[in-house]
Amino acid sequence: MTMTHSPLTRETGLSVRSLSTPVRRTTETLLDPAVWQQIMQTVRVNHPSLHRVWFDQMTPRQLTNGVIQVTVSTMAQLNFCQGQCQQPFTAAAQAATGRLLAVSFHCENLPRGGVFNEGDQPLLLNPDYAFEQFVTGPCNRLAHAASVAVGEQPGKAYNPLFVHGGVGLGKTHLLQAICQKVLERQPDARILYLSCDTFINQFITSIENGDMNQFRHRYRHVDVLVIDDIHFLAGRDRTQEEFFHTFNTLYHAHKQIILSADCPPSEIPELEERLVSRFNWGLVARIEKPCYETRVAILQKKARMRGLTLPEDVVCYIAGKVENNTRELEGAITKLQGMGLLQNGQIDLELAKSAFGETATADQKRITIQQIFDAVTKYYGVRLSDLQGKRRHKSIAFPRQVCMFLARRHTRYSLEEIGGYFGGRDHTTVLHAVRTVDGDMKDDPEVAKQVTHIETQVTG
Repeated sequence: MTMTHSPLTRETGLSVRSLSTPVRRTTETLLDPAVWQQIMQTVRVNHPSLHRVWFDQMTPRQLTNGVIQVTVSTMAQLNFCQGQCQQPFTAAAQAATGRLLAVSFHCENLPRGGVFNEGDQPLLLNPDYAFEQFVTGPCNRLAHAASVAVGEQPGKAYNPLFVHGGVGLGKTHLLQAICQKVLERQPDARILYLSCDTFINQFITSIENGDMNQFRHRYRHVDVLVIDDIHFLAGRDRTQEEFFHTFNTLYHAHKQIILSADCPPSEIPELEERLVSRFNWGLVARIEKPCYETRVAILQKKARMRGLTLPEDVVCYIAGKVENNTRELEGAITKLQGMGLLQNGQIDLELAKSAFGETATADQKRITIQQIFDAVTKYYGVRLSDLQGKRRHKSIAFPRQVCMFLARRHTRYSLEEIGGYFGGRDHTTVLHAVRTVDGDMKDDPEVAKQVTHIETQVTG
């Protein structure tokens, strides 16, 4: 008897095992370019702070079983899309087609190595922190040039590379840019990127658990070791001893070491002289506050990155008002973009003045932490005792972080002093809160709207 294939078998190309075995049909179609453009426009309108100019380089490959497969160029872009774009793009696809579709992001030629943090978990690199997005000026030219050289020739150009400067001046940007460049050129590279606090805590835990061999293997068998805030080694004799030997092992194996701090090695208190000497073996590069011209360039670059057009007078106004660091300039763009949505996207000098005029005189008004407490507890409907207590539920934790963020921005208290107002929390907790709220405001218009409203109540 001659067996003939059914139409379903011919279409899918699958073999038939038995007449009673169901064959699952796979439907693949090319996505209409007009539909993809409509999806992109919906995301651009509904999530302006999410939009990036490199979105135009994303390629919708096919529509398979109700899922739009989209290809991005780099691992960092994939991290960004998978972490922040899945839901907005899926909602836009459903709105554009009227069908129950989903969007899935993929990256071809993924690196075989990677960047890891504590516990050997992959570190999600941010595509915003690439060299192409970094604005150079007199304040950071040396640090940028050295970072580019290290990214192209790790272990050979400058080893170690020690970058220091104040909060929000671009140290993290350069460190992540180096990691991305290394992986671009050496896909097999293994990079360990973490904070000094994590190194200290893991060292202590390893001693307690008696697994120092595992600890040493983790830190001494990498191609690039990146440690942020290395100044926290100050006064920790045993940890300094361990890091000294880790440093020597990597250095003599020609593995790259990259460190950042808020001051140069010689000014870190209670740091052993032999570590000071080794930190100075390579290049020590300082990042200073950006000058006016650099601030203008940063604003223009960050706005273009989001596909936002700012009038020249608005850029000049903000650059004149926001002087401290790059992070505040990014926050200014986010704030202005959020307020612009209320005026149909119209951003002009009048809007900029209403958005940032009060910030310029915040210090003069002597804003107190109590005022911040009052505004936050009223807005979120929480109690002061909750903010100062130990509860970690999101309904309490986020308002607490907003308080810390506003206290850091509008008062002259140090991180340690702010932590004291919240049940004696340490400076790292406050710093984490500041970074979390700052990042959420950039990525989520709703969060930016909430914080801006509370800030207006405090500064008004």
